[in-house]
Amino acid sequence: MPTDAPAPDDPLIIAGRTFRSRLIIGTGKYASYAQNAAAAEAAGVDMVTVALRRVNVAEAGSDRLIDHLDPARFVYLPNTAGCFSADDALRTLRLAREAGGWSLVKLEVLSDQKTLYPEMEETLAAARVLVSEGFDVMVYCSDDPVYARKLEDAGCCAIMPLGSLIGSGLGILNPVNIRLIVEQARVPVIVDAGVGTASDAAIAMELGCDGVLMNTAIAAARDPVRMARAMKHAVIAGREAYLAGRMAPKRYADPSSPLAGLI
Repeated sequence: MPTDAPAPDDPLIIAGRTFRSRLIIGTGKYASYAQNAAAAEAAGVDMVTVALRRVNVAEAGSDRLIDHLDPARFVYLPNTAGCFSADDALRTLRLAREAGGWSLVKLEVLSDQKTLYPEMEETLAAARVLVSEGFDVMVYCSDDPVYARKLEDAGCCAIMPLGSLIGSGLGILNPVNIRLIVEQARVPVIVDAGVGTASDAAIAMELGCDGVLMNTAIAAARDPVRMARAMKHAVIAGREAYLAGRMAPKRYADPSSPLAGLI
């Protein structure tokens, strides 16, 4: 694990589990599972998301994710990428629990292929069922503070509003709503989707988010491993800046050295 990880008195806790890294990365779009593993190492992450419909987790006879990212070392977070209804999402995660014993999961229910925007009515319906069945649900959602509160009230263990559209790299388009969600939340808030570069991750953390989840920003970079390393430092820096408390903005200059008592 990274030597410059956040201080032990500032861990990320999700559903009773403690994580040293506040960065979560995906396992899609990489040139190979080996490159994915190298990026995970460079990013210093504890958790990786796994799209069960697209990633070969354990099928014998072919290259498998588990051969490169050891499930004993990295927490696998099964997700419902590619699901467009509550029923599809429920079926996927029930199969995940039967296959791998996973109870900590990421729920996402999408509205359409063009935007991959979350379908919030279906998301909320699925979340309520999953919580009732004993799942710990981290939920991808719109940046709507009202729906974020409903998802938390339904029992979700982490709220994951989008920064912008999945895979767009547009960054944090609505910082006001993200901040509103952070201020009202009693569970971790993790920006999920839209991050394009390290400064986007730092901004999310400076807004008070508890973590950042990304995939394309690293996988589609010219040098994914170097970008993963940059994202690690950005998340740490953003968190430190948030905890430190930024100076108040001023309209005019204020000299760094006092002018009183000059010779």
